Amino acid sequence: MVEAPATEEGWFALHEFRSIDWDAWRDAPDRKRERAVEEGRSYLLHRERLAAADAGDSALFSVLGHKADLLTIHFRPTLDELSTIERGFENTALAEFTTKESSYVSVTEVSGYVSDDYFEGDEEAVDEGLRRYIEGKLKPEMPDDEYVSFYPMSKRRGEEYNWYDLSFEERAELMSGHGDTGREYAGKIKQVIASSVGFDDHEWGVTLFGSDPTDIKDIVYEMRFDEASSRYGEFGQFYVGRRFPPADLGAYLAGEAVPTGEGDSTHGHHDGDDAHGHHGEDDSAHGHHDGDDAHGHHGEDDSAHGHHDGDDAHGHHGEDDSAHGHHDGDDAHGHHGEDDSAHGHHDGDDAHGHHGEDDSTHGHHGGGDGGGDADGSADADEIRGELADLDIYAGKPHGEDVFATVLYSEADADELFEEVQGLRANFDHYGTHVKTAVYGGRSTDRAAVVSLWETASAAETAAGFLSELPDVVGRAGEESGFGTMGMFYTVKPEHREDFTDTFDEVGEALAGMDGHLETDLMVNVEDENDMFIASQWRARDDAMEFFGSDDFRETVKWGREVLADRPRHVFLA
Repeated sequence: MVEAPATEEGWFALHEFRSIDWDAWRDAPDRKRERAVEEGRSYLLHRERLAAADAGDSALFSVLGHKADLLTIHFRPTLDELSTIERGFENTALAEFTTKESSYVSVTEVSGYVSDDYFEGDEEAVDEGLRRYIEGKLKPEMPDDEYVSFYPMSKRRGEEYNWYDLSFEERAELMSGHGDTGREYAGKIKQVIASSVGFDDHEWGVTLFGSDPTDIKDIVYEMRFDEASSRYGEFGQFYVGRRFPPADLGAYLAGEAVPTGEGDSTHGHHDGDDAHGHHGEDDSAHGHHDGDDAHGHHGEDDSAHGHHDGDDAHGHHGEDDSAHGHHDGDDAHGHHGEDDSAHGHHDGDDAHGHHGEDDSTHGHHGGGDGGGDADGSADADEIRGELADLDIYAGKPHGEDVFATVLYSEADADELFEEVQGLRANFDHYGTHVKTAVYGGRSTDRAAVVSLWETASAAETAAGFLSELPDVVGRAGEESGFGTMGMFYTVKPEHREDFTDTFDEVGEALAGMDGHLETDLMVNVEDENDMFIASQWRARDDAMEFFGSDDFRETVKWGREVLADRPRHVFLA
């Protein structure tokens, strides 16, 4: 008798496919449609932001073709949470215009092929890279790739070809043959494989993510020629779609292209999403592949140890990292490949750009205005022009603009940092994430959380998650008056005391200036040489008068000597 490999389960997954009753939608009064959009958007946005959950991930997709119009994917620690999500949507006004066409229930798992030590309880023998890899498989995060393909599949149990009659060695050999093909798609395709044995009609649910839909087609096509698929693979219906933020729900129902690029989101493009971001990076250091994957496609394969997990649904190996080569069978194709994108909309930004400086010291990065409208952009351009007239550099000191979200909290800075660490780990999954740090005030009792992103939409989405931090009392850009912030002054260690002393002197001078409300030098809790200046003014003219003063010019000149690098500067007006 063939022994079944051990498995360990993680988060549960729900894929829900709905169609829109377009006739009813067109015939409905405007007020009813507006309510449906608002309730649907709010409900879906809160699912992505995990407003009612401690862990998990959610995302919304438009579906192409006749099988469905919308797909929602949810990962949660328990089945009960998925049940609540499923029923909760039915209580929205949008549900009246939809019909559930299909759904799929599954649970993430890793099999005994990934590591004997892991399943035998010998924790000391399990290296940290493998442990992280298993954690990522069991608790996946939604990747940022725009396109998705979902399909269920099983292993054939026919009279001539029966996967479950094969020995472990035979299954492992079939799977290893997929390695070369799978490696070609590492970095292009990310997959999440979940077991549905006893839960649904097939044995696995396979979800592929990619920024280029032809990559999804190509890998499935190429793998069909492998013996593990041609002899042993059985497939259900395929669905293909594109991710878009809940903020774009109204645009979708109006027939517009989505994502619009104006939605409030973070999967780089989702509302709030992602800030926890996606999953899928493959540890290219270990390359563990879990054998029971739905397709067994090899992601990246390594050959240092070459352990292959056996039971995959297709015999393709999951992702394998090059240091150890353990293969996680539970992957659909073994492709990885998160792509960071940010769709959605971010109101404009700069966290506050105080301390404008000349071109060798600071640069202001304008993100627009706090509302992201055309007038705000014009204001930012006007401010840049005024700074340029004062010989203050307002361009791109690092060759690209960055966008900032800054929130102030009255919580202890060290305690706040512990909370931020978890969010930052999720933010780091996005290629658009530049930096997130906690700064403590020197002259005020509040701390600041500063999050820098390459896109405005991602920064805005991150703000949604950061706003849930303890004792948040405000957000830069929302105060009355005119706020500026000079960001990331990296001071040479030997000049740190000189820098703070000079700031104190400047602060005393500012205190006597008309129109000045408050200025504080804030220090990164992880690096005392990393600082920024947050300053609040009654009006823009008051701040610009200071930028044009001799005192400011002298400070700029002196700053060149004590700063280790040209600071990043974000300007929010």
